[in-house]
Amino acid sequence: MPGVARPMCARKPWRMQGATPPVSDTFTTAAVWFALALGATLLARHLRASIALVEICVGTFAGALAQHYGGPEILGSDQEWIRFLAASGAVLLTFLAGAELEPAVLRSKAREVLIVGAVGFVAPFLGCAAAARFLLHWDPRASWLAGVALSTTSMAVVYAVMLETGLNRTEFGKGILGACFVNDLGTVLALGIIFAPFTMRTAIFGGVTVVTLAILPGATRLLTRIYGHRTAAVRIKWVLLVLFGLGALALWAGSEAVLPAYVAGMLLAGQAAEDHHWVRRVRTLTVGFLTPFYFLRAGSLVSLPAIAAGALPFVVLLGGKVASKIIGLNPVIRQFRSGRGESWYYTLLMSTGLTFGTISALYGLTHGIVTRAQYSLLVAVVIASAVIPTLIANAVFLPRHLMLPSEPAVAEEPEGPESE
Repeated sequence: MPGVARPMCARKPWRMQGATPPVSDTFTTAAVWFALALGATLLARHLRASIALVEICVGTFAGALAQHYGGPEILGSDQEWIRFLAASGAVLLTFLAGAELEPAVLRSKAREVLIVGAVGFVAPFLGCAAAARFLLHWDPRASWLAGVALSTTSMAVVYAVMLETGLNRTEFGKGILGACFVNDLGTVLALGIIFAPFTMRTAIFGGVTVVTLAILPGATRLLTRIYGHRTAAVRIKWVLLVLFGLGALALWAGSEAVLPAYVAGMLLAGQAAEDHHWVRRVRTLTVGFLTPFYFLRAGSLVSLPAIAAGALPFVVLLGGKVASKIIGLNPVIRQFRSGRGESWYYTLLMSTGLTFGTISALYGLTHGIVTRAQYSLLVAVVIASAVIPTLIANAVFLPRHLMLPSEPAVAEEPEGPESE
């Protein structure tokens, strides 16, 4: 009735009702996240640090403040649209990393990439599993899960750092990116073999992926030749269709969306090398819009009180990951890189972790392999491994003699004919 106030229960905020947030709340949340992203960018510029790492740190402190003053839902890190944008950022950043790997360079470095990538997986997998079992006294399944989660390297962080330094366009950087892929492939296979048995869905995903990736280069070139100068950004739309379609199929099969994205990037590397303008447009979309959600959200998931409460296990697992990576990788990398600074920079970047580590930890939590406390600890270690080794590598061992002038990833583009 007019003039009669609605009862309070009818005016509950959407967070309490579990409904979809209103558009006004969505725009408010987006504004907060881009304020954090802009602040991280300016801070990184003054500190001369990687934007990706600063975004992770800013996300961590923003999450801690939100948790302290109003609860984790204030930032909206678990809202579905933010999770989607963050996942999209990881997929596109991984695709771009693959697109940097010129086939000829990769073939010439095949031995290095395979050996370094394999050792980069095996050493921390065994070392961290042993540390969790015999030092922290976790049960066997939780220990193996810890080994899987901490065996990774972070393609997203490594590529973002190299993009800022220009190393992504050198044979040195391309070798690191290739080794990162082999390392993460080992993590995915270990998670599937140990904890997720092969199913019919896995076979369907593998078959569809092989067929799709086989026709991708030819179909992309044909589509670009026919429609490229008539329809705006047709190649970007086509690539997004392929990446999201394979990503959906990967998640349906219990795999991860970023794996086919990297292979797709590798297959289109030749075409990307022919059209730098197109690659820069994809970078603008990725770095300017999507990856801030990915890195800020990764930081916001860290629980500082949980780290403080479990300081000793945190140090044990982080030390185990980094130490096993260094002990296993550095002697091997020295066989391929003669410079002392180069070998240590290579080793420390291979010691990072983020995407596959958090995915493996979440898999363990949802399937009852690890407890919530163990999950929080693993995620904190994974994110710390994305920050600490990279900061040391850039501060102490950055191979400036190999660096090329970095391309502006999100620079303003002059108006002109559409290159699609």
